[in-house]
Amino acid sequence: MMEPRIGAPISRVDGASKVTGEARYAADHGVPGLAHGHVVSSEIAKGKILRIDTTAALARPGVLWVFTHENAPRLVPPAPRGESEEVAPEGSAFRPLRNARVLYSSQPVALVVAETSELARDAASLVDIEYVRQDHATDLRRNLKRAHKPRGETAPSSRGRADRAWREAAVQVEAEFWMPVEHHNPMELFAATVVPDEDGSLTVYDKTQGVQNVQRYLCRAFKYPEHRLRVLSPFVGGAFGSGLRPQYHVYLAVLAARALKRPVRVTLTRQQMFTFGYRPALWQRVALGASADGRLEAIIHEAVSETSRFEDYTEHVVDSSGLLYQCDNVKLDYKVAKLDLYTPMDMRAPGASSGVYALECAMDEIAFHLGIDPLELRMRNYAQRDQAGDKPFGSKELRACYEQGARRFGWGRRDPRPGSMRDGHTQIGWGMATGVWEAMQEPASAKAILTAEGNLRVSAATADIGTGTYTVMAQIAADTLGLPLENVTFTLGDSSMPDAPVEGGSFTVSSVGSAVRAACEKLRRKIVREARRSRDASRWSGDRLIKVMRRRRIAVMEAQASVEPSGKRERYSHYAHSAIFAEVHVDDDFGTVRVTRVVSAVAGGRIVNPKTARSQILGGIVWGIGMALHEESLLDHRLGRFMNHNLADYHVPVNADVQDLEVIFVEEQDDIVNPLGAKGLGEIGLVGTAAAIANAVFHATGRRVRDLPITPDRLLARAPVISVA
Repeated sequence: MMEPRIGAPISRVDGASKVTGEARYAADHGVPGLAHGHVVSSEIAKGKILRIDTTAALARPGVLWVFTHENAPRLVPPAPRGESEEVAPEGSAFRPLRNARVLYSSQPVALVVAETSELARDAASLVDIEYVRQDHATDLRRNLKRAHKPRGETAPSSRGRADRAWREAAVQVEAEFWMPVEHHNPMELFAATVVPDEDGSLTVYDKTQGVQNVQRYLCRAFKYPEHRLRVLSPFVGGAFGSGLRPQYHVYLAVLAARALKRPVRVTLTRQQMFTFGYRPALWQRVALGASADGRLEAIIHEAVSETSRFEDYTEHVVDSSGLLYQCDNVKLDYKVAKLDLYTPMDMRAPGASSGVYALECAMDEIAFHLGIDPLELRMRNYAQRDQAGDKPFGSKELRACYEQGARRFGWGRRDPRPGSMRDGHTQIGWGMATGVWEAMQEPASAKAILTAEGNLRVSAATADIGTGTYTVMAQIAADTLGLPLENVTFTLGDSSMPDAPVEGGSFTVSSVGSAVRAACEKLRRKIVREARRSRDASRWSGDRLIKVMRRRRIAVMEAQASVEPSGKRERYSHYAHSAIFAEVHVDDDFGTVRVTRVVSAVAGGRIVNPKTARSQILGGIVWGIGMALHEESLLDHRLGRFMNHNLADYHVPVNADVQDLEVIFVEEQDDIVNPLGAKGLGEIGLVGTAAAIANAVFHATGRRVRDLPITPDRLLARAPVISVA
């Protein structure tokens, strides 16, 4: 059998366990004596609890207890930023049941624990709460002038004299953009199953993107040594950033299990999935100035995002505008406005997906006014160097993305006149945009154990949120030691395993994958030393290593390795790039938009597994369709509450919305970004996609809708004329 190599399109090794139901998620673990908790959510957006009456709930047979701020154990107060959470923003993290204060609508204010989940939910409806309401503010549009520079964050880098250059430019475009709140809505609801042992130690099954992050958080909050609290999360049914931070369900489950001294499970409802982090609402202003031949002379990008009263959540919204195109005069500004909402949270491609949308729509507008093809405009302003960081790129194949994507899409046949391409009563539009996402690497560790039977087990405390981590890590290990893939098992999702960062930011393969490779290489060197020979260890195959172990009567050999970003890496800028081309059909009468075709050409370094990588990009494109046309969490500002907190009213793309999607992986070699040369793909598929669709809508209709999503009412209400300074 041929040994699998990095770059082979291997099917998911965990696929069978998922489709057969063998995979166990956080709410699937059967435990004897399990009790169930249901969260009671606040009815007001700001104020305090005057009275809370649990008498009726406690009177129901089978109800074990109702936890409130009046009887919850007094625990360690929230830590400053970074002390107990890996990705916490500046401020004081929210902790449920601490006091009578209500900080946002649907805040957890009680936990009813009963013998069954149905009984707990029914009893929760009997908890009677009287509130003192206070005036709240949840509308970003009305609070833009109250925005401030976020605490603890470095201001985005500006250069030159952008205001003056913009005023003096031959062609000027200035536009404002509004982005709505979006919620993650993974299929798996957030849940935690907490099992106390006889000695008081805890086993916690949680839905999370970082088991060690949850472990540190819980250990600090409940004063537990890490060896007595273990967090497990072998399978995650989607998260998209919502599982980066510990959510309140796991805290409440641990609190109840410790108090009742029995296993407790807390599962949130779909409605309660709207009661914590989200992609924040965002105002943006982009002003571009260019010469008559299309050379950018000024880029101004300002943004105001919302955050909670208790934390300054930030995103790198405007940063891409300083590096994506060649321009000597750039002014960037980012602020946050405090509102009576929960703290926003990273959601797939945070910051870049929003900021690049505004920039790329503005680029399309200036191309139209200059009479230059949008692709040609981007080629004329191609950046050979990262001006923002004043560094060369470690690798950059964006030009090849433009060329290959345009050729596959047929961009050369595009009639530049808006509204010129039709099919009966349907307007056809072609649009394009650029995508960019930083290729990061975090410190990580991994452990490799090889038996004389030729079975390799590799482990790290990372996660698999549906991205194919199980598969690519096994593939990297098999490739490194020259073993058949079926002989390799990769395990993850256990806080007792070697250290790994949260799975997010598209850095898992570069970080954990590099550690897996290092651990396997270290293991090979150990075995070669056992052979008492000085030959080059890198040439030893898996079969030869196993023969050495058997000859030396070694049943098991193991090695653990830790990897950090190299010093050489810091001298360069590292990004994945993409070029997205989209076709839309717009109905003349109803203004309905269908995305009929998308080609996404991606330069993401070395592609470890083209099959799972393609799935990541396809998923990102679908997210881009949702961002452009569907997704919007609507607030009733009178109540400070999200109204469409369900999957019936919060619209996401369905099968009928997803048509012809094509992914091209552009060859890109990079021996600097990390030992594997991989850049990560989770985010780059989304960045720029919404802009390409919006630009295609303009090309079809001549109408520029800058506020997302582009719904029929917004499209039909917009005048076709673009404002030009």
